[in-house]
Order: sequence, then structure tokens, then C-alpha cells
Amino acid sequence: MIALIFARLAQTEYQGFIGWVLDLMETLGEVGVGLAVLIETFVPPIPSEAVLPGAGFLAYDGRMNFWLAWLFATLGALVGAWIWYWIGYAFGRNRTRWVVGKIPLMDHEDFDKAEAFFAKWGAAAVLFGRCVPLVRSFISIPAGIERMNFVKFTLYTLIGSGAWNGLWIGLGFAFGPAIKPILEQWSGVISDAVLVVIGLLVVWFIVARVIRNQKRKRELANEG
Repeated sequence: MIALIFARLAQTEYQGFIGWVLDLMETLGEVGVGLAVLIETFVPPIPSEAVLPGAGFLAYDGRMNFWLAWLFATLGALVGAWIWYWIGYAFGRNRTRWVVGKIPLMDHEDFDKAEAFFAKWGAAAVLFGRCVPLVRSFISIPAGIERMNFVKFTLYTLIGSGAWNGLWIGLGFAFGPAIKPILEQWSGVISDAVLVVIGLLVVWFIVARVIRNQKRKRELANEG
């Protein structure tokens, strides 16, 4: 399987990082899109918005099935939501909050934001929270803690995730005619720019988290 992936990537149609990502997505197929969305549930700094438009573009290019990509993306989101729902249901608030705080680059504030979002909007938060970065990863937890009806939770998750995934995959598909000639000529240059932007965003995210955590420790030390 690994040899097949590397052999496929050696024949990349586009240059640079973009070509590598698109060919990797094509090699992994629609199931790979679903796995990427599932992984985002537990590693929120990796946004699905970076994956889904690529799936849409590949569908436009005839290298992926649009509806299967949408289906597996939505199933990936649903499975991730189920896992967090049942963790919240089984562990309760305090222990689940502790678990979230142990996830690399995550902390208790991320849990608190999702909890506040659910407290404000109730069951509708499960539906609309799918469109909010970070919140969508953890909104299932307060739903489980509050024992939200599981069938209703599943339905709301499917509707919210399905609409969100359809939007981003659809954008990649719709802009395919404009994107393809640009990538054919400038994929190498664009890849370099994308890598720089991703690197800066990752550094910003990590530094901001470290500074915030250090500030919080100092405040706790001063209170003590």
C-alpha cells in the first residue's frame, strides 16, 4: 500500500506541495477525505476547510466522486461527534474537561467555549456549531454531558456537517474551471506561498497558546 502511494505521487500532475496533497488525496480516495475530517475532530488545528475544497477540485477534475467525498466527509464528522458525545455521556463534565486539557495544543478554555455555546443555544448548537472552528470539535461533549437525545443529536450532526461539507466541497468543484489553469501554470509558486502561510499560522497558534498558558500559570501563582 505504501509503495503504491509513493508510486502514484511520483506521477503528480501539479508541482510542489499542492500537487503532493492533491495526489495523496486522490490516492487515499473518498475514504481518505472522511478520515481527514475524523482526525480534525481530535486535532482541531488541522481544519477541514483545508481538505474539502481539494476534494471538490478533484471531483471537478474527474479524479474523485463528488457525492462519495461528501458522504465520507459527513460520516467522518458523525463518527467523531459520536465518540465525543459518549465520552461526555460516560465521564461527566469534570473528567471530560480534564481529558480535553490533556490534548496537545488544546486546553480547558476550548472545552469552556463549547460548553458556553451549548448553554446559550441548546440543542441547536449541535446543528450550527459545525460551522464554528474549534467549537465544532467539542460541541458534542456538552451534548453528551446533558444527555441530549441521541437520535436528535445524530440528526442535527448529520444536517450541520452535511451542509458544511457540501459548501466547501461545492466551492472546490465550482471554482475548478478557474483554478485548474492557474495550478497548471503556477502550482509550484503557489505551493511555496501556501507552505509559508501554513507555517506562519502554525507558529502563531502554538506561540499564542504557550503565551496564554504561561500567563495563566503566573496569575495562578500570584493568587496563591
